[in-house]
Amino acid sequence: MEFNYSCSQCSKTFAIRPELTLCPDCSKNQAEDQPLSGVLEVELHGAASEGFDVFDLLPVEAEYFPPAPVGNTPLWEPKNLREHTGFHRLFIKDDGANPTSSFKDRASFLVSAFAKKFDIQDIALASTGNAGSSMAGIGAAAGQAITLFLPEAAPAAKLVQALQYGATVYRVKGNYDLAYDISLEFSQRKGGMNRNTAYNPMTIEGKKTVSLELFKQLGQAPDVVFVSVGDGCILSGVYKGFRDLLQLGLISTMPKIIGVQAENSSAMCRALATGRFEAVPTFTVADSICVDVPRNGFHALAQVKKFKGSLMTVSDEEIIQAQAKLSASTGLFTEPAGAAAFAGFLKTLPELDPQASIVVLATGNGLKDSEAARRGINVPATLITSIDDIL
Repeated sequence: MEFNYSCSQCSKTFAIRPELTLCPDCSKNQAEDQPLSGVLEVELHGAASEGFDVFDLLPVEAEYFPPAPVGNTPLWEPKNLREHTGFHRLFIKDDGANPTSSFKDRASFLVSAFAKKFDIQDIALASTGNAGSSMAGIGAAAGQAITLFLPEAAPAAKLVQALQYGATVYRVKGNYDLAYDISLEFSQRKGGMNRNTAYNPMTIEGKKTVSLELFKQLGQAPDVVFVSVGDGCILSGVYKGFRDLLQLGLISTMPKIIGVQAENSSAMCRALATGRFEAVPTFTVADSICVDVPRNGFHALAQVKKFKGSLMTVSDEEIIQAQAKLSASTGLFTEPAGAAAFAGFLKTLPELDPQASIVVLATGNGLKDSEAARRGINVPATLITSIDDIL
C-alpha cells in the first residue's frame, strides 16, 4: 500500500512529511475565528481483501507503534435496550475500553508512531481533556515527552490522568480555542510535533480505524452510525474509514452518519443551516465536544453534505438522562460526550428503521467526568449506622 497527502479543499497532493501539516496554498486563506483551511487527508493506493490487517491501511509501519493495546474495542449487543426499543440490531462501540479510556487513543497511537518514525521526541497539543490524557498515556508507553495545554474548565480527572502519565501540563485561563492557539505557537517556537486535532493529518487518519473495526466485527458496514461531534475530527475519521473501504471495493454504500452536538455547542449544526461558521461562546456538560470554532469544521461539513449524512442537537438534560439510561440498562458507563451520541439515537427513534443495523459510538469512560454524571443520579444524603436504619 502506498500513501500520500491530499488537500481536502484544492485536492493538490503532497508527499507525507512531518513538517507538512496543512496545505501550503489553502492555509494562506485562513481567516480569524474560522475552521482550519487546507486540512490534509491521507490517500491510500493499493488493494486489500476482507481479511485485511488494520495496520496495512495506515501510513506508518507497525514496527513504530508503541506497546499499547489501542483499538479492537468491544462491540456491545445491548439485549435490554434492544428489547425496550425494538431495535434488535443495535450495537454500542465501547471506545472507553482503550488504554486511556478514550476514543482519542486511536489518533494518539498513530501520531506517536509517526513521530517515532521521524525521530521526533517532543509532542505538544491542546485538549479539553481526553486528547491530552490520551497523548500523555500513549506518549508514556512510547517514551516520548508530551506538553499539554488544558483549558481551566477541563475535568479534574482528566488533568490528574495526564499528570499521572508524566506529561508537562499548562492550565490555560480561557477556553479550548485559546489553548489550541497557544499550543500551536508553542510548537512553532519550540519545535517538535503538534498533535492538535485536524491540524495534524494523522489525527483524522488514526480515528478512521473505528470504521475499519466495525466492518471487521460486523462482517459488513452498519446502516447507521451515531457519533458525537465537537471539532469534527472524529466525524471525519469515521467517514474516512468507510471511504477507504468504498475505494477498496469492500463495501458498496456509505452508512448514514448522524453527528450529534450539544445544543449549547452546536457550531457545525448552525453552519449546516446557515452556510457559515460563527464564533459563539459555548458551554455544555459534555466537555469533550465543547468548542466555539470547530477546527475541522469545513472538512467535516463537506463530508456530511457529500454523503448525505445529518447533524442534530441534544440538550444537556437529554445527555445526562441518556448517560444514566445507558448505564442502568447495559452496564456501560460512558462520559457525557459518548452519551450525546446515545441521546441522539433515542431522540430520532421514530425516524429510524427498526430493521437497520445501528451503531452508537461511546467515546469515553464515564469516570472521566464523574461530577457530570452525578447530575443524573440521586446520591444518598443519609448515612446509616445499622440495618435497623433501613428496615
